Amino acid sequence: MQTFPHPLIRLLPRHDRRVKAGHPWTFSNEIAMTPAARALPPGSPVRLEGDDGVSHGTWLFNPHSLIAARRLDRDPAAAVDLAWVRGRLATALALRERLYDTPYYRLIHAEADGMPGLVIDRYGDALALQANTAGMEALTPLLVEALTELLSPRLIIARNDASVRTLEGLAEETKVLLGEGGSVLAEEGGLRFSADLLGGQKTGWFFDQRENRDRVAKLAAGGTMLDAFCHTGGFGLRAAAAGATQVTLLDRSAHALELAYETAKANGLGERIIGRRAEALEELERLGNAGTRFDLVVADPPAFAKQRKDQPNALRAYAKLARMAATLVAPGGFLFIASCSHHVAPSESPNPSSGVWAGPGGTPSCCSRAAPGRITRSIRSCRKAPTSRACSSS
Repeated sequence: MQTFPHPLIRLLPRHDRRVKAGHPWTFSNEIAMTPAARALPPGSPVRLEGDDGVSHGTWLFNPHSLIAARRLDRDPAAAVDLAWVRGRLATALALRERLYDTPYYRLIHAEADGMPGLVIDRYGDALALQANTAGMEALTPLLVEALTELLSPRLIIARNDASVRTLEGLAEETKVLLGEGGSVLAEEGGLRFSADLLGGQKTGWFFDQRENRDRVAKLAAGGTMLDAFCHTGGFGLRAAAAGATQVTLLDRSAHALELAYETAKANGLGERIIGRRAEALEELERLGNAGTRFDLVVADPPAFAKQRKDQPNALRAYAKLARMAATLVAPGGFLFIASCSHHVAPSESPNPSSGVWAGPGGTPSCCSRAAPGRITRSIRSCRKAPTSRACSSS
């Protein structure tokens, strides 16, 4: 008779449809929460079975979370040890080495790499790790050991300050797991960007916008640009390197702008960079009222809807942002707008090409709309100057 290393958790009768369809999560109201199940430590590996006895593999279980179980391995007898962790990391590493020429990328992207709730970003010999589930929190010592074996990093930072950790009963914290310091470089498009793994946003750099920065940079030569919500200037500095005559970086964070200036100077772009520290929406309105126009406008704000209940207000905020950003685009110019709000679907996002500009001949056109993990739109403005009247796109 086969023995299993993990305790057994069962689904309630007629609550296995989603799991059988391949969904990687199971919710607390789908599980038979017996006293034994409730007593398990958060993050414990368990075997998950339906009430019909069908095995669904090894899952990470947290009896105190709404998402009570997350699939880890289809093998119910999987030993979740150092060898297992090393194997998952090695598989993810092999894929990234096929996709990227340099070691700057998201090494682990949670469920997509079979490690639910875990994000690891690589900056050459430095790593930023974010464990957003109790299971990955418990595996962190093994993760550090396996990463050290595979990559020999000089620095590993735990950026465990995401608010979603509280849903798992975890504290928000940032700390050094290996090495010293927190300043690193991210290489992209021939530039070396300064990033702060301890004090910057999220895990330091937004690798998910790499392809969009490539796309936007191709539109920049010979024109002026506004990079709103610029963080450390990824879009703007890539545009400057591609030949933009002047780039305005707009962000409310003095620290982020300092890093952007540092990058601009180090790459010989300082003379074409103007920094504005302000609340972005307020500054966009002021620039619009002043009649300022740019050949290229980028607006990549933080999430306006962090929870489902925030969606109505978020949709209004995105519509307002789209209107204000659109009025700043010069005739024949381009607007790129993005959203990273999980609770705003692509079909619900405001379309800047729909009613933002009005007037004869004033219809902008949508050039592209793509990016994993984000809603993005690239809009070509009308050839004629837009009228001063802006209509709601919500």
